[in-house]
Amino acid sequence: MSRTIIVSNRLPTKAHRTDNGLEFTPSEGGLATGLGSIYRADGNVWIGWPGLVVEDPDEQQHVIGQLHEDSMSPVFLTDAEIRDFYEGFSNETLWPTFHYFSQYAVFDQHQWEVYVAVNEKFCEAVLREAGPDDTIWVHDYQLLLLPQMLRKARPDSSIGFFLHIPFPSQEIIRAMPWREQLLEGMLGADLIGFHTYGYMRHFLSAVSQLLGYPSQNGMVEAGQRSVLVDAFPMGIDYEKYAELAASEPALKSEQTYREALGDVRVILSIDRLDYTKGIAQRLLAYELMLQQYPEWREQVTLFMLVVPSRDQVEQYKELKEEIDELVGRITSTYRTLSWNPVQYFYRSFPIEDLAGLYRLAEVALVTPMRDGMNLVAKEFIACKGDQPGVLILSERAGAARELSDAIIINPSDMHQVAEAMHEALIMPEQEQRHRMANMQALVKQYNVHHWVQLFMDRLAYSKIKQQTLATTKLDADVLQQMIEQYKSAEQRLLFLDYDGTLAPFNKNPQKARPDEDLLQLLRALSADKRNRVVIISGRDRNTLQEWLGHLPLDFIAEHGVWFKAEGDEWSMAQGLRNDWKLEIRPILDMHVSRTAGSFIEEKDYSLVWHYRRADAELAAVRARELTSHLNFMATNNDLQVMEGNKVVEVKSAGVNKGLAAARWLTNYPDATFILALGDDRTDEDTFRAMPEEAFTVKVGGTGRSLARYNINNTNEVRRTLRALL
Repeated sequence: MSRTIIVSNRLPTKAHRTDNGLEFTPSEGGLATGLGSIYRADGNVWIGWPGLVVEDPDEQQHVIGQLHEDSMSPVFLTDAEIRDFYEGFSNETLWPTFHYFSQYAVFDQHQWEVYVAVNEKFCEAVLREAGPDDTIWVHDYQLLLLPQMLRKARPDSSIGFFLHIPFPSQEIIRAMPWREQLLEGMLGADLIGFHTYGYMRHFLSAVSQLLGYPSQNGMVEAGQRSVLVDAFPMGIDYEKYAELAASEPALKSEQTYREALGDVRVILSIDRLDYTKGIAQRLLAYELMLQQYPEWREQVTLFMLVVPSRDQVEQYKELKEEIDELVGRITSTYRTLSWNPVQYFYRSFPIEDLAGLYRLAEVALVTPMRDGMNLVAKEFIACKGDQPGVLILSERAGAARELSDAIIINPSDMHQVAEAMHEALIMPEQEQRHRMANMQALVKQYNVHHWVQLFMDRLAYSKIKQQTLATTKLDADVLQQMIEQYKSAEQRLLFLDYDGTLAPFNKNPQKARPDEDLLQLLRALSADKRNRVVIISGRDRNTLQEWLGHLPLDFIAEHGVWFKAEGDEWSMAQGLRNDWKLEIRPILDMHVSRTAGSFIEEKDYSLVWHYRRADAELAAVRARELTSHLNFMATNNDLQVMEGNKVVEVKSAGVNKGLAAARWLTNYPDATFILALGDDRTDEDTFRAMPEEAFTVKVGGTGRSLARYNINNTNEVRRTLRALL
């Protein structure tokens, strides 16, 4: 029976030393809550570091035994590995880079080597636990290399990866010396998940720009594999927080805080000490509000809870000092005998106290400079119950993509944040309740259990999709089967694409003329009266006529616009028009002028922008821009935009190779041997039109295709066709 193996840097239980020996404390984190129902199920296991350096073998065995009882398996790390892998590369290189704080990033080769080594250690731990049929779900930035390591060891395993922090623009990733290795590491997964579509888009851009892998509809063609990339906004355990907020300990905590604070309005700020959270900027905005709206003095208090984190690291130490100074300045400026403008706590609070604070606060101030999701915003919403309340939320938190009923702000704009606090404090109760009810409905529906189920379902789907669209190598056994069916067939249909299939690509398309070897091969195939050899190409009819018209072949040109059976005249599909070129041609001309080396090919009923000779990086960007622009134009002009191998083509909708091939299949219903060969996306229409028993062959790798088989290149195409002869 297949199992699920969860892998993260930290286990959901932390080991720590006491006078009585080792003790184990469960985590209250959202991930532990969401995945609790999975890793505790029969046979499943969670693999990770137990939060403590344990080097004694006997002590390690004790930890293994204790954790095994709760479906966990530890990875033991040394002090040096914690220093260089976790505190070093993970938090001094990846964390600042992915959060757009590149000025803090450290690029240290030794730390990178330790990061690789620890990912390998995790890989060994997973391989000891996981069987070939198990599903493996890897989490977060500490283990970016792990999916690819697992893929090499278990090529057929089902592997998911989820990144819990932002994924930045490819321009930020580009600064990292090990950028390609990190991207390739992630692409070892079958499904890669992010909190938002924006992070997903940045990742796809980085993969395109830095690795040259194309993608369509979130599916990356990564060499010999297809990887699905999607957005899965993480939720919280809504019912847990709602019940906790209504519990006696939380209500008692709320009452205690209310008695201590007196009759003031409460703005709540809860964060871990980190430069990504915008804590100092928040204080400055609060100070500005007190300056601009003096009526709030003695009426409102900022309750600021900062959870200690890495405060011996220089940047964090400086941030702590800055926060202390700002709190001191605001307090000394505005404090009165009966009122303190800021209630500042530098420590962690029990979860019951947090629930009480969420209930107490009228306004939650969640304004990170960057944040993957930010679950504090969702916890505040869940804990409010039937109370009014206002959420002020940074546009740079992943949660802002969902919680549109919050007051969304730019955390760098002090004036906007100050105005947002004032707006929240004067907002009518009815509007508060309306906004809160909308957000509660959303957070309740899209909770952490929904997130887990959605990801696991999508992972299963991606694997099925891969298997469904996977092609098999056209090996000697398949070739022999093909030869036998070919010889026994009384009527045969051969659909042969030209560029990239019969002939290799050329930077100048007009120089891809057929050589003598190809002409002899086609002459021999078409000489057999039992064969109908159909050249099915995106090429214009005049070029095909000039190059191959002297041979007894059938032709489908311009992806199905023009037809010509052997011995007949050229005819065209009905109802086509080309007056749209007047509007589309200038757009292509503009892209030629902006992209040196690109050019336009004009056919009777299509326009093609070629960029094989252009700078690959620039051309990839221009191709995406052009495709997006043309797709917008195409909707009102009954046009279709197709991306091929280094080309973008615009043509009339309702015309494709598949429809044209279907016409030949109808004309020759007695054909018992059918072969279709093609290399790019336009040939997928041909493969789709073929009957199930046809030999459909994708040329150039084993990526996703509707074809049954694959071969590597044009040389293998010619060898295969000669074998039939």
